Amino acid sequence: MRLNEVSYPNAKPVEGYGPGFFRIGGVVHDGALLVLPDGEVTWGGYEDVEIILSAKDVIDVLFVGTGAEIAHIPASLRHTLEEAGIGVEVMNSPSACRTYNVLLSEGRRIALAVLPV
Repeated sequence: MRLNEVSYPNAKPVEGYGPGFFRIGGVVHDGALLVLPDGEVTWGGYEDVEIILSAKDVIDVLFVGTGAEIAHIPASLRHTLEEAGIGVEVMNSPSACRTYNVLLSEGRRIALAVLPV
């Protein structure tokens, strides 16, 4: 079997997560987090959409992690993002982090908005 080292040319991957935190690039972030191509910022939750919209020219898909369990996001949030041309994929936060890392390693134009587990 041949193993290849994964590189992340466009942004930092999620290195870990746990109760109430996420670790990105060696830095622990408490609470909800938004990971964009140019860095990480605290995310105010489903109502905090303006910062996501500000990145619409550099992302195609937003992965939304809804915490420990998968849940619906507000229809207004999905509609606003899709109207701006941003695809939305909703899953629990652990799955969102893993999926984000895989697609990030492929050089995709993605972002991650996650609620803590």
